[in-house]
Amino acid sequence: MTRLPTLSASSYDFEMAAVFDEIEKISEAKKSGEIVVGLQFPEGLKKHALEIASQIRKKTGAAVYISADPCFGACDLDMRLLEKCDLFFHFGHAELKQGDIENKVRFIEARSKVDISDAVSSALALLPERIIGLVTTVQHVHHLDQARLILEAAGKTVIIAEGDKRIAYPGQILGCNFSAAHSDEIDKCGALLYIGSGQFHPIGAALSSKKRVICADPFTSDVFELSDRKFLAQRSAVIGNAADAETFCIIVSTKNGQCRKTLAESLKTKAETHGKTAFILFMDLVTPDQMLSFKADAFVNTACPRLAIDDSGRYPAPVLTPQEFEIVLGERSWEDLVLDEILEGGQD
Repeated sequence: MTRLPTLSASSYDFEMAAVFDEIEKISEAKKSGEIVVGLQFPEGLKKHALEIASQIRKKTGAAVYISADPCFGACDLDMRLLEKCDLFFHFGHAELKQGDIENKVRFIEARSKVDISDAVSSALALLPERIIGLVTTVQHVHHLDQARLILEAAGKTVIIAEGDKRIAYPGQILGCNFSAAHSDEIDKCGALLYIGSGQFHPIGAALSSKKRVICADPFTSDVFELSDRKFLAQRSAVIGNAADAETFCIIVSTKNGQCRKTLAESLKTKAETHGKTAFILFMDLVTPDQMLSFKADAFVNTACPRLAIDDSGRYPAPVLTPQEFEIVLGERSWEDLVLDEILEGGQD
């Protein structure tokens, strides 16, 4: 018999009591008929989906539907499932302000239960600078005050900067928004300390802030100074492979929080100004297979910024970010390369 992963053993807080309370409120308001609940998870949390659905069914009697599609963030709500539900729980991300569609969406941030103190203390050996900026993902934002105290006890001045209005918490960064890492306050910092796993977020913070970044992973206690050399070499190769391209397809996402049609139109105009041919493609899920039928020399991605970075070698032609496209056209220097961001007001 297959055993479902237990939520109590998870490193994340799924706030099940709050989930049950929200369903009860909707049930009381509806008064009759079965309540339909939708669940959506990013890839790293999908393994808990069946156990969460099972608990909801047993506790509330509600019908539960689970989105099995890939999920790239709070910008990527499953709109088709949302239409079929009385209440929709999106796990693993903080709320983005996206209008009326969120009236029946509840964001469960799945905050980490792992202690950060050892990782932050270990990072001090790599932080000789006096003023340190703190950045992290939503899973660890509730631990930033603890990190501040550890750093201040070591004589550091700590800055936890506000991002733009797409960012829910001070110090929080997204894979598509590093505004908390390149604010005026961060300019005062000698270095940044990133608390979390993976390298995509701290690379974005490093490129946007032009600061040295130390990474502290509370799950493994690994601490290291970020090196973006491999990343920059990979992107240099992609840009180089697109240098002689004449025909470009510019990708626009139809996802509710990623659609940047105006940006795509401006890039198309830039391409034509430089004597290039450009077409605009609209699609929901952007995958290498979907691009096979379009025989362009290169693609430009205006959807989720990670799509041009992750699995870049699997695409049938080079996939550029808007900033990399400007380098290819000669409108931006290589030294001014930053990761693409969807900032406040950046959606159509």
